[in-house]
Amino acid sequence: MINGILFRIRTGIPWRDLPTRFGKWQTCYDRHRRWSADGTWEQIFRTVQADAGTDGRIDWSMVSVDSTVCRAHQHAAGARKQAPQKPGKRTRPLSTAPTRHWAVRAAA
Repeated sequence: MINGILFRIRTGIPWRDLPTRFGKWQTCYDRHRRWSADGTWEQIFRTVQADAGTDGRIDWSMVSVDSTVCRAHQHAAGARKQAPQKPGKRTRPLSTAPTRHWAVRAAA
């Protein structure tokens, strides 16, 4: 059962495509969901990690931070930079009223 759950997580296949050697896919799915909800997976992880730590199989001096988890907002990429303003240059149009091209054409 656990091997079936780990196989599905590792490969990313849909639950229904789980090979029959791991048992019924629905049973694997139900157990995975139940264990995720009640904290069984965290308890298993902590136990395995503690055993490995006491046996010296974990080198706690090595720390690796993956930069792919630091993501910018979708609007942060590719923004145009404003040109530096020159003294004495006007940055706004004279009128703040919206231009109505149809009104100008109708009057002409």
